[in-house]
Amino acid sequence: MMQGVIKAYDPSTGDGVVIRDTDLSEYDLAVGALDGSIFRMLRQGQRVVFSLDTAGRATTLRLGSERDMQTPGA
Repeated sequence: MMQGVIKAYDPSTGDGVVIRDTDLSEYDLAVGALDGSIFRMLRQGQRVVFSLDTAGRATTLRLGSERDMQTPGA
């Protein structure tokens, strides 16, 4: 799992870009990246935890305030 922020997101197409915290690498969102997530929409600057699929796209997005981000009080 990686941590990052949403750089851009288009709710009409589902296209978006996530920037990884550690090295500022950019990853396109995979088709269905929000499937099974509480997210229905993303906003620029929103913190997320994500995985990469076999094509190197961000998938399995979760809230960025989860325990694995070591946010105080989580």
